[in-house]
Amino acid sequence: MDAPLREYVERYLPEDAVVTAARARGEQLGCVPIGPGGGAALRFLAAALQARAVVEVGTGAGVGALYLLSGMPTAGVLTSIDVEPEHQRAARVAFAEAGVGASRTRLIMGQALDVLPRLTDGAYDLVFVDAAKSEYPKYLEEGVRLLRPGGVIAFDNILWHGRVVDTSQRDPDTQAMRDVARAVREDDRLVPVILPLGDGLLVAAKV
Repeated sequence: MDAPLREYVERYLPEDAVVTAARARGEQLGCVPIGPGGGAALRFLAAALQARAVVEVGTGAGVGALYLLSGMPTAGVLTSIDVEPEHQRAARVAFAEAGVGASRTRLIMGQALDVLPRLTDGAYDLVFVDAAKSEYPKYLEEGVRLLRPGGVIAFDNILWHGRVVDTSQRDPDTQAMRDVARAVREDDRLVPVILPLGDGLLVAAKV
């Protein structure tokens, strides 16, 4: 996809001032948020699934959460996990600016691989992963367990700046992107697709 066409796709749905401000805070903190195209896909998925229970691995500054919440029913609850307290403080600012009620979010501070095993099997409609890239294959194992039948798991950055197709790139993060993509493709419980939005969004439904 050439640059003008990619720009058209990414900017098809403009971001509001709250999301723009959250994105700026995220960039200041060094936690690069999901792009506008990927965010729109998250909102679409949350709306299509009528997702009332969502898990987000990697709160960042709240950009992904704002997109998810905007697609969820008003009674839906987003559980978001992050190890960095300043990230979750920034997300709370974004939620307040967006008028998101406190009862709609559950922010858990800690290592995702410690927190996820404590969540209930089959209780979630959607799991979104945008955290430590080297841990993506382990997030897959936990995420599929959490999903109800028909639920969806999504991984941001699956193209990893194009490195996944460069065989000379063998660093842990790039290899993890390849490994999780392969694992999803080979898992008989999942129906996957890679959406070429932003840095790539791998989406899979649990059958």
